[in-house]
Amino acid sequence: MSLQLRVYVPPHPLIKHWLAVARDAATPSVLFRSAMTELGRWLAYEAIREWLPTVETTVQTPLAECPATFINPEAPLVVVPILRAGLALLEGIQTVVPLASVYHLGMARNEETLEPICYLNKLPAQFNPETRVIISEPMLATGGTIVATMQELTARGIDPSLIRIISVVAAPPALKRLSAEYPSLMIYTATIDEIVNEQGFIVPGLGDAGDRTYGT
Repeated sequence: MSLQLRVYVPPHPLIKHWLAVARDAATPSVLFRSAMTELGRWLAYEAIREWLPTVETTVQTPLAECPATFINPEAPLVVVPILRAGLALLEGIQTVVPLASVYHLGMARNEETLEPICYLNKLPAQFNPETRVIISEPMLATGGTIVATMQELTARGIDPSLIRIISVVAAPPALKRLSAEYPSLMIYTATIDEIVNEQGFIVPGLGDAGDRTYGT
């Protein structure tokens, strides 16, 4: 069976609303942070649908015993926010998967070459091969940063088919690179924009997500 990258743009009205708030250049930093938190929450909700392992058991209600389904607490689940901007989505993601472990990965982009530089790596030397991973990266533009992140994860034993990427805005260059190198991936994004300019920014996009989150 051939594999093909799958990209989901959920039609949820709350995702559309908070995307509009985040896109607006007049949105102040404090409200932009709220928008990113909400986008992280609702995109994570969509990303984990029918994905997390569950266990079947029974519980005793005040009136009778009945079947019950719980998220398997022993199934390893990890969130990897790509610093800085990935932290903006993390709070919302954690409201959906509060028991997930968090491993930080810091990536900076060379503004001349647009190539990623890793300045912080808190990933373990090896993951459990059954670990499921959520990557939070608001902007998938040229694809350099997200591909470098995927290389770090797969080198540590992560199966690409067990990874979900949560982004706010994605663009064709990044999606094409990911499709060619990791066709079993699944991406959840609020929107797909068609243009990446010479500076590596998505247009219309929403600007620099890290700067707007932290007011810098």
